[in-house]
Amino acid sequence: MTKYIVKRIAYGLLTLFLVSTITFWLMNLIPGGPFLAEKAKSEAVMKALEEKYGLDQPKTVQYKNYLVNLVHGDLGLSTKQRGRTVNDIIGEAFPTSAKIGSIAMVVAILLGLSLGSVAALNRGKWLDNLIIVVSTMGIAVPSFIVATLLMYFLSVKLSILPSFWQGNASSFVIPVIALAFYPTAYITRLTRSSILDVLGQDYMTTARAKGLSQFKRLFKHALRNAVLPVVTYLGPAIAGTLCGSLVVEKILTIPGLGEMFVSSITNRDYPLVMGTTVFFAALIIVMNVLVDIAYKIIDPRIKLN
Repeated sequence: MTKYIVKRIAYGLLTLFLVSTITFWLMNLIPGGPFLAEKAKSEAVMKALEEKYGLDQPKTVQYKNYLVNLVHGDLGLSTKQRGRTVNDIIGEAFPTSAKIGSIAMVVAILLGLSLGSVAALNRGKWLDNLIIVVSTMGIAVPSFIVATLLMYFLSVKLSILPSFWQGNASSFVIPVIALAFYPTAYITRLTRSSILDVLGQDYMTTARAKGLSQFKRLFKHALRNAVLPVVTYLGPAIAGTLCGSLVVEKILTIPGLGEMFVSSITNRDYPLVMGTTVFFAALIIVMNVLVDIAYKIIDPRIKLN
């Protein structure tokens, strides 16, 4: 196990290197710069700004300096939010996204496993067909469409919930539902298909012959063996949800990491673009390693090499 984790960490560092390299060079291939969109400045001011942020140096030197700073955990200074480091911005924005995302994923996991189990146990019946239709719609409809519809009906028409972020409990409802809708639908379909496959196995027939109740057969035998495909999906899904949906946070004016990422692109805030991209990549790598460890815990027969 330890050898496997060390190997995965090494692969993860290599992945981060490739992500940062590709992002840096693609970003710098775009014509223009971070200060061109601002009001006209004198040539002396532009040179001073470029010197402050190291943009006056050759791209290869900028790339080398960025990698050196990245190794030391320094993501640089924001070119738009003057006087603030990218580390501070991510540290301030991520907790909000993580809080919303974690609640959304808990809701998605609980609902997805429950609905998938109910659908599998009622295969071919009206309840199964209803769950399939709803889950298919949940996969097809983007989260920002769900957020917009919820805002229209719950905020504009019924005036039950706020249409923008206020930081209170009621502000969590719309983003949590919008972010949980897709993973709930996906987990439901995964759980249903996995349980249907497991129910046909010999050990389930033996458990039924022994007189075990349906509840015990489902939760003690079927669900534990059927949950592995769900665990596979949860790695990148949790990482993406914790970082916040880019458009959902923008629509609801949530001061999270997703909104910061969108703003950094439109504002050409190069250090913040790099920082949020590397942070997101690192989070996905960590979650995938945790998923592999969860495999071993759920099914001890799995060998991690």
